[in-house]
Amino acid sequence: MKEFCRCLKKGTDVLGLKLSPDQTGLLVAHARELMHWNTKMNLTAITDIRHVAYKHFADALAAASFLERPARVMDIGSGAGFPAVPMKVICPDLDMTMVDAVRKKVSFLNHVVRTLKLDNIRAVHARVEDLPKYPKHFQMYDAVTARGFADLGKLAALAGPLLAPGGRIYALKGAHALEEITPELQKQFHIIHETYSLPFVDAQRFVVILKFR
Repeated sequence: MKEFCRCLKKGTDVLGLKLSPDQTGLLVAHARELMHWNTKMNLTAITDIRHVAYKHFADALAAASFLERPARVMDIGSGAGFPAVPMKVICPDLDMTMVDAVRKKVSFLNHVVRTLKLDNIRAVHARVEDLPKYPKHFQMYDAVTARGFADLGKLAALAGPLLAPGGRIYALKGAHALEEITPELQKQFHIIHETYSLPFVDAQRFVVILKFR
C-alpha cells in the first residue's frame, strides 16, 4: 500500500490537510479491505490504487473540512464508505450513520467499522425514503451527506425530513453541480457552494450546502 500512502499524502497536501499516523493507518486499512472485497462484489469501478486514493479518499477528506462539528451525521448511499468512513476518521467526534439499500454493501460497511474499531458509527440497511417513518431518524441529523447519490432536487426531497432544525445537506458533486440548482430549490433553501481540486482529477469538485429557509 506504499503507492496508496504516497498518493493520499499528495492529495492531503494539496488540500492543506494533515493526517496523524493513526489516521493514515485507518485509511490504509479501509483501502485494503475495499480492494479485497471488490474482487468479490462490485463496490467500486475505480481499481487503480492511485485513483482510489484521490477520487475516493482525498475527495471524502476534502468534504469533511466543510462540516460544522460536532455533529450527528447521516450519509446516504454510502456504498463503499465514501465519504462517511474517511470523514469519521478525520473527525472522530462525529456521530455517523451510514445508509445503503444494498445489503451486501451494508455488510461491507459493518466489516470496515469492526476492522477499524471505530466508535459511534453504524451502517443501516434501508431505503432512505423509508427512514422518516421512524422517530430515531425523523428530524434527527445536523447534517446529511451524499456523494453521487441523486440530483440536488431529489436529494433535498429525501434528506429534508431527516434534518434537525438548522441542519444542512452537504452534496458532493462534480463539474456540473451548479446546473442542478433550480429556482424551486432556491425558494426552499439557502444554498452555498464551495469548490476544491484534487491531484490528477481534471474536473473541479463542489460541495453544495443546503439549509432550509
